[in-house]
Amino acid sequence: MNHYSPQIARSSASTLETNKVLRNTYALLSVTMVFSAVMAGVSMVAQMGTMAHLISFVGSIVLIWFVLPRTANSVAGIGVVFGITGLLGFGLGPILNSYLAMSNGGQIVMTALGGTGIIFLGLSAYALTTKKDFSFLGGMLFAGFLVILLGAIVNIFLAIPAVSLAISAAVIMIMSGFILYDTSRIIHGGETNYILATVSMYLSIYNIFVSLLHILRAFGGDD
Repeated sequence: MNHYSPQIARSSASTLETNKVLRNTYALLSVTMVFSAVMAGVSMVAQMGTMAHLISFVGSIVLIWFVLPRTANSVAGIGVVFGITGLLGFGLGPILNSYLAMSNGGQIVMTALGGTGIIFLGLSAYALTTKKDFSFLGGMLFAGFLVILLGAIVNIFLAIPAVSLAISAAVIMIMSGFILYDTSRIIHGGETNYILATVSMYLSIYNIFVSLLHILRAFGGDD
């Protein structure tokens, strides 16, 4: 006799949906990372100045805050994701050029890239294999982010190198926590929108990379 269990059917459907969100998130993240790198290359070749970094950053914030929430559930949301990652990548051009102008700049950039990749892949693999629920980190991560943001704003006026380094280290820790948190939310069904998940993952990777650049430059003796 064949026994049909609605509970098992719901569980199977939930697993399939989770796997679909994970697959779509990592696929879109991979493509947008490449696109972001291409835009950074274009910016570097064009020798864009620091104003390009500021404009690109502000443009990406506008898209994240005002456009993405309205398009995240449509195909247009994918275009917005490319807009966000493309702008942030383009804004990286002036930063990367300033590092590459240093005697050990190439080594710093490659080390930061490698370190960012190891952090992201390692944390993602840990969350995926252990399937631990890291939702409890949400409140702490958000509070930590606000503290870092406040500290960064204050240090604009103080310009204390040690505080700047501490902020960069804290950013890496907070963004690493967000990688665990976001991956866990997908696994446990807390995040079902791969467009929003992609943007969140990208921002964590972006901030880790920029913060690693700053720390490596300081310890490289050029700060």
